[in-house]
Amino acid sequence: MKLSNEPAQYLIYARVSDIKQATDGDGLESQKHRCQKYVEQKGGIVAATFSDVFTGGGNYKNRSGVMEMLDYIDAHPKKRYILCFDDTKRFARDTEFFLKLFRELGDRGVVLECLNFKIDNSPEGIFILTMIVAQGELERKQNQRQVVQKMTARLEQGHWTFHAPAGYKFIRSSQGGKVMVRDEPLATFIADVLNRFANGSLQTQAEVKRELETNPLFPKSPRGEVYAYRVTRILTQPIYAGYVHMPSWDIPLREGQHEPLIDWKTFQRNKERLATGGHAPARKNISKDFPLRGHVECGDCGSALTSCYSQSKTGKRHPYYRCHNKNCVSYAKSIRKDKLEGEFEALLLSLNPAPKLFALAFELFKDGWEGRLSHQQVIRDRLRASMREKDKQIQSLLDRITKSENDSVIDAYEQRISALEEDRRGIAAEITRIEQPRGSFRELFELACEFLSNPWKLWDSGNLLLQRTVLKLAFAGRVAYHRENGFLNPKLSLPFKLLETIPARNLEMVGLEGLEPPTKRL
Repeated sequence: MKLSNEPAQYLIYARVSDIKQATDGDGLESQKHRCQKYVEQKGGIVAATFSDVFTGGGNYKNRSGVMEMLDYIDAHPKKRYILCFDDTKRFARDTEFFLKLFRELGDRGVVLECLNFKIDNSPEGIFILTMIVAQGELERKQNQRQVVQKMTARLEQGHWTFHAPAGYKFIRSSQGGKVMVRDEPLATFIADVLNRFANGSLQTQAEVKRELETNPLFPKSPRGEVYAYRVTRILTQPIYAGYVHMPSWDIPLREGQHEPLIDWKTFQRNKERLATGGHAPARKNISKDFPLRGHVECGDCGSALTSCYSQSKTGKRHPYYRCHNKNCVSYAKSIRKDKLEGEFEALLLSLNPAPKLFALAFELFKDGWEGRLSHQQVIRDRLRASMREKDKQIQSLLDRITKSENDSVIDAYEQRISALEEDRRGIAAEITRIEQPRGSFRELFELACEFLSNPWKLWDSGNLLLQRTVLKLAFAGRVAYHRENGFLNPKLSLPFKLLETIPARNLEMVGLEGLEPPTKRL
């Protein structure tokens, strides 16, 4: 048998830089088609086709298509192949790794044929080919530099130039380019989560994680999980406070051109909470089965009661609360779930104020509301004056920088300006926080009135989130429970403590003895 009479065995290799190019323009299929047509014209046959969606720079060993091709060649050591590709840029755009791959294929006896360039294996031909690849590498790095320069310029103008974080999306601007805007309803959901972590409604990152996982719109892993690093990133990204920041590109913190989800003070509060706590791991046994877990403590030692199920000989499971402090006299002594939670519901029912007493409290709250609005106006005026003073100081330092030629002095001025800008952001956030409320006293106080008039209703809903909200709003800390004496002098939150301290005779003194409860008038 004469080998010269056998058709040549060809391998086809195609590559694009990203997934969009795989189907658009000069994509993978286009390259494969041209190479297939070339092989047919040469009278050869295609033994195998390989492709990559990968940048042309860097180590070729990171390209799965190239490594599969080398494995295929090694699996047929007696075959002699011709490798066909569309252009030298598709083969490699990194001079160092091009030469290494060229040698790898040469050692295996593979001949290279390029559609757009005739490869000559002579020393002169290899030199010219190397120069062409080096030119491709130069173009790649120049393009990369131009992209970075354009992105840097956009960042300096306050535009985010990377992938939009959860809660935002990019849209085409009428002035050209893209701008980042809120992606509703996810943006409102994330804003709520960030605010709740700041005010303590969500106490740990674990609770934030579980809350994010409840929203089907929030991006998750294939297993439906939000990873811990994403939770930390959500809580520490200044972009949600309306700022952009890229330290690795020497872009200092600056005000962005997008709408913030939270104010700067809330962002700072979240960072402080992360620095001091909020890192507890997620617990699977915190569920609606034990809503009082972590909020009720042992009356003997003060340790938080834990919860568990105990299985009887018949296989039936029984829920219990218990103290796990080994030094406590009540250690491992179970308290039936229905007993403890039944007494807790009785405690909540006892918090319901008398209608007339509650009506007086309503009027007192209203007077306090109006007084607070007046006080806030005074504070806003002072803050605005302080901001104007900061602006003057910044401008004065900028003028000094333009006149100074001493690098150390300029660095000192720049550090001072950075500190003043930080103060200014805090003042702006404080002004935003105390802006006029978006509604009247009755509109905004209606739900609070409903809660104060009967917190048991929210508890009886069975909704775990509402139940935990009741615990946080009605009591100032954990509630002590003794196995024999029940709940021990619970510390009430300020609103309920206030309702307790209002003497009944004050109703007649202020002429409110016939006043109806406000919840009936709202």
